[in-house]
Amino acid sequence: KMAAAGAAAAAAAAGLWSEVNRCGQNGDFARALKSVNKILQISKDDVTALQCKVVCLIQNGNFKEALSIINTHTKVLTSDIIAFEKAYCEYRLNRIESALKTIQSASQQTDKLKELYGQVLYRLERYDDCLAAYRDLIRNSQDEYEEERKTNLSAVVAAQSTWEKVVPEDLGLREATYELCYNSACALIGQGKLNEAMKKLQKAEELCRQSLSEDSDVTEEDIEAELAIIHGQMAYIMQLQGRTEDALQLYNQIIKLKPTDVGLLAVIANNIITINKDQNVFDSKKKVKLTNAEGVEHKLSKKQLQAIEFNKALLAMYTNQADQCRKLSASLQSQSPEHLLPVLIQAAQLCREKQHAKAVALLQDFADQHPANAAEIKLTMAQLKIAQGSVTKACMILRSIEELQHKPGMVSALVTMYSHEEDIDSAIEVFTQAIQWYQQFQASQTRRPKSPVHLSLIREAANFKLKHGRKKEAISDLEELWKQNPKDVHTLAQLISAYSLVDPEKAKVLSKHLPSSDTMSLKVDVDALENSHGATYVRKKAGKLTGDNQQKEQGQGEVKKKKKKKKGKLPKNYDPKVTPDPERWLPMRERSYYRGRKKGKKKEQVGKGTQGSTTAGSSELDASRTASSPPTSPRPGSAAAVSATSNVIPPRHQKPAGAAATKKKQQQKKKKGAKGGW
Repeated sequence: KMAAAGAAAAAAAAGLWSEVNRCGQNGDFARALKSVNKILQISKDDVTALQCKVVCLIQNGNFKEALSIINTHTKVLTSDIIAFEKAYCEYRLNRIESALKTIQSASQQTDKLKELYGQVLYRLERYDDCLAAYRDLIRNSQDEYEEERKTNLSAVVAAQSTWEKVVPEDLGLREATYELCYNSACALIGQGKLNEAMKKLQKAEELCRQSLSEDSDVTEEDIEAELAIIHGQMAYIMQLQGRTEDALQLYNQIIKLKPTDVGLLAVIANNIITINKDQNVFDSKKKVKLTNAEGVEHKLSKKQLQAIEFNKALLAMYTNQADQCRKLSASLQSQSPEHLLPVLIQAAQLCREKQHAKAVALLQDFADQHPANAAEIKLTMAQLKIAQGSVTKACMILRSIEELQHKPGMVSALVTMYSHEEDIDSAIEVFTQAIQWYQQFQASQTRRPKSPVHLSLIREAANFKLKHGRKKEAISDLEELWKQNPKDVHTLAQLISAYSLVDPEKAKVLSKHLPSSDTMSLKVDVDALENSHGATYVRKKAGKLTGDNQQKEQGQGEVKKKKKKKKGKLPKNYDPKVTPDPERWLPMRERSYYRGRKKGKKKEQVGKGTQGSTTAGSSELDASRTASSPPTSPRPGSAAAVSATSNVIPPRHQKPAGAAATKKKQQQKKKKGAKGGW
């Protein structure tokens, strides 16, 4: 009986194995997993069955369960048997360090493990080791995956160029696919060759459309989704070139497509936030949510994630979320203690809160702790001091930056600031220290002429001293310049001018070195000069004064031309017999005879009594309408009516005689014409 039962179990297992094999070939791993589980019920420690179960779980995306089975059957599934599957599960679960340990602990490095090793190194941003791993794979492998390996190799070179600023070497790869073109464009962006990178991206777009359009099952939406990452890089180039409007439009088009790549969405949202800056903060607050999506931290590099966090802190500052800004910047500082931006953000937030002293103290502490970054921090401190009006203290901070003391920009800034404070001695001292530094540097360089910067500083120092009346101090600088270039006439003239006030005899001696007038004469075409635009204008003016005019000028002197006065315009109804109103230039309300506006008939009846009613006797009770009261304005047709104050009404306020009559005739004509209408 036992033999019969064993034979039946073996037959059942054989049938199940054939089912597993058939399902595996068809890609139906869910059904294969059911058959494998039945086999494990018959033999729970079957190594092959356990391996098949792990593979089926991986194919179905159940990486946690697959890793759990590997870890619970360590005695059966040793590292030699299941090393690749374990490392792959750890890699897909974003346990990159564990995956690296698993690969390195494997006794035999198979081709599959080497491929995975390259991917792990790329995720760990160990680009030099990754490049070596892929080169070894390409050299020692010959199969259908060669194109994918070359694509990965170009991605490593692009990452080196972008994040480590390494000049990429020419790999000699034929850019036959859009992935290779895209990676090449990324490498060019890292070198700052934006125009070349844009051309590569345009070529990548064409190749992508061609390759995807050949597949009849691929829709236009699928093509646009695949092109999203290429368009995103194009928009980034536009942003770097200052074409922010075009970049913003393209970024928003990509977001409307709703791509599934959370890393791409996070980068685009971050770039839009950088364009908005302190404007359109409500849009930035919406976009920042895309950077917080699940899985973003596994899709982006460390520098990308760091940049996003910096922008979050700045956005919190712009939206007046002081506590949130301090929290984010403090977290960033703890992660990267030597990085400048977290400290600068904290200082900016303190300045927004009018706490400039605390901001300067914070920057000073950072400069003391990190001397390597002290120069940039001290520049910021000087800017804060200038904002507070402490220019002298700002100068002291700037002069403490030893590595920048001799730079022309620093010298110019210090001299300008000291001049503003009228501290000429300190400004001259800045010039002197910078010139001495270049002299010491020149002494260490054998057989080399003086640098243009050195000579330029000497000339600027001399000009500055001459401008502020320091003739004696300027002479030594001018002599040094003339010594370097004896043919410089301008310097010689300055030197003679300076000596003329200090040592006239020396000035006379030096004046002998000036070139003669013959050598100084310029070859000027007189005819061409006279026919120039400016000369013709002068000649026209001069041509008017000829002949008799010149004699009159010599005999009588200058005669001024008399301008004709234009006759003033008079009113149409002007009457010369009537005396003009002496108050005609005053506004009507300020004249002595003004009695206010005349109220109309309709306005009289509105607003009196109860709402909507009129007062019939209002005109009878109006004292101004009685016969005894004098008129406040002349009647139409009267030429000289006298008001109650016996002032004459000016002609411009009189109506012409017969105006009322003509108005009545016009109204009658209109009425007659209306009869022939409707």
